Amino acid sequence: MGLDNWQQRLSGVERLEPSNWPIEQLPGLSDEQISEFQQLGVKTTLHLLHNGRTPEHRQAIANHFHLHVQHVNKWIALANLAQVPSVGCMHCGHVLHAGIASPRQLAQTSVGRLHPQIMKLHVAEMQRQDLCPKVEEVNQWISEAQKLTTSS
Repeated sequence: MGLDNWQQRLSGVERLEPSNWPIEQLPGLSDEQISEFQQLGVKTTLHLLHNGRTPEHRQAIANHFHLHVQHVNKWIALANLAQVPSVGCMHCGHVLHAGIASPRQLAQTSVGRLHPQIMKLHVAEMQRQDLCPKVEEVNQWISEAQKLTTSS
């Protein structure tokens, strides 16, 4: 057992690694934007986070794509939320639309506040409540966000 594992056991905090997704799975990107990102060497969500880590870098990306920086900020927020494994690219858009912009903010949110917002979005978007993530799943998002933000 390595030193990291012992430190993890002693601290009582389970370590969680951020998830990394192919850039084409990130919602909100057109096929053309995906292709352009890949040509620039941005092939994953963690690549996007690394390349957009400062306001200057985000502005450079916006300039490259001839877009307002708000679009890039949204992509960065989505990629950031997708680091939470159970959120991923599948749910990061709903979490962002519910007003949660980062794993740290998700970690501080109560399931009692977030789940009704997610349900409302799902019903409005798909007219089907049965497709909404269950309370237990939203609770897992929050739990993983807590582990992710305490281990970083």
